Amino acid sequence: MRLHALVDDLDAARVAVEGGATVVQWRLKDLPTLEIVERGRATRSLCARHGVTFIVNDDVEAALMLGADGVHLGRGDAGAERAREHGLLLGRSAASLDEAEAAAAHGDYIGAGPVWATPSKTDADPPIGLDGLREICAAVSTPVVAIGGIDVTNAAVCIEAGAAGVAVIRAARDAAELRAAIDAAL
Repeated sequence: MRLHALVDDLDAARVAVEGGATVVQWRLKDLPTLEIVERGRATRSLCARHGVTFIVNDDVEAALMLGADGVHLGRGDAGAERAREHGLLLGRSAASLDEAEAAAAHGDYIGAGPVWATPSKTDADPPIGLDGLREICAAVSTPVVAIGGIDVTNAAVCIEAGAAGVAVIRAARDAAELRAAIDAAL
């Protein structure tokens, strides 16, 4: 759970895995399930060879077809019951304490944020900041993964605020430096 690298291509996944990512989340937005599966096979194989958890973003059917370890579902995404029926690790998103408490009842981990403003998600909620992250981490027993505006300069403070790990999109290629910062904060 320490370092989730959200990627949309094999090269970024390879760099993240080699740098110490513990989870690779296959994040291809607005594509049909079969295209997500076709484009994800090599990344799934890479993760399996390296013992890295492979999670598919938003699409339970693609996760099942790829033999993924899990699926991450946003607040409005359907499929949690189907994911559970098939034994998939289930991540849920939360942008507030209330949402985190609801997600904790149905997920194996919570992606909390955005902690800071992020250009990676144009429709992101307002940032919760470190205080919001700290509040969520203190209130739930489910592991919390901080997301949103996280990079090498601020990953450690997320861990110090109680997060079990961080998730990155733009900084996925900086996995080695991120992993060192996270490990130093633990």
